Amino acid sequence: MTHPTIAVLGTGFMGAPMARNLLKAGYPVQVWNRTAEKAQALAKDGAVVCGSAVEAVSNADFVITMLSDGPTVDAMMRDKAVTDALKPGAIWVDMSSTKPAEARVQADYLSGLGFARLDAPVSGGTKGAEEATLAIMAGGDAAAFEAALPMLNAMGRATHVGPTGSGQLAKLANQAIVGATIAVVAEATLLVKQGGGDPDAMREALKGGFADSRILQLHGARMTSGDYTPGAMSTIQLKDMVNIVGEGELCGIELPVSKSVRDRFAYLCNELGQGEKDHAALFLELLARNGLST
Repeated sequence: MTHPTIAVLGTGFMGAPMARNLLKAGYPVQVWNRTAEKAQALAKDGAVVCGSAVEAVSNADFVITMLSDGPTVDAMMRDKAVTDALKPGAIWVDMSSTKPAEARVQADYLSGLGFARLDAPVSGGTKGAEEATLAIMAGGDAAAFEAALPMLNAMGRATHVGPTGSGQLAKLANQAIVGATIAVVAEATLLVKQGGGDPDAMREALKGGFADSRILQLHGARMTSGDYTPGAMSTIQLKDMVNIVGEGELCGIELPVSKSVRDRFAYLCNELGQGEKDHAALFLELLARNGLST
């Protein structure tokens, strides 16, 4: 069986392991990254490392973007040299986390050029990317999703959640839950610690109970160990919280918990200077709020 060729634009924390899993599944993969060294590391896995995005998308059946935000994706997508190099029938799959409105505008733009586009953001962090267990929520044309499904399933579990923009809307919902859960896990951890208990024992006791979650077990452990090596950076979580609150305003609804979490991540990143740390570092904001040291 001949696999379609895939271009991966953006090989950072998430894009690199995703590209590796595509290679493991037998797909020819052409990669490009603004910081060339990050793409070059994939050569040993069998990727074709390209010197430009134009080179990477040439002859690709699918173009995956895994970039920092909507404007960055938009700039890439509106680069005429890039779109001129697209193969007829190529499908653009943006797996970045952006705003639903940005996804709709970008899909309209590519449609005008004769190309299909999916918004297919992911959840699962670097661990999910490495283990090919990402939750992938895809919005866009159903036929384009079916064509992309085997490729998407090489990186995790893909679900078509509706028309264009629906994938990004589902990702915002995911990030609202993630942000709020991190915040309350931080509070529970500090409560146990300051009360004279053992946060590690608390997490063990809650395993399998109604309050258990991956965030409790994985990020709770980060909070007690103080290891905030980024799987998902706090700056990215802040961007998502800003987008969540903004989307709520567009819908005419107030999201008080998300607003509070947004403000706490803003303080962590902008005032405490901890934006490059994992989003579990929200625990540091809670410590600072209470005048406590790490």
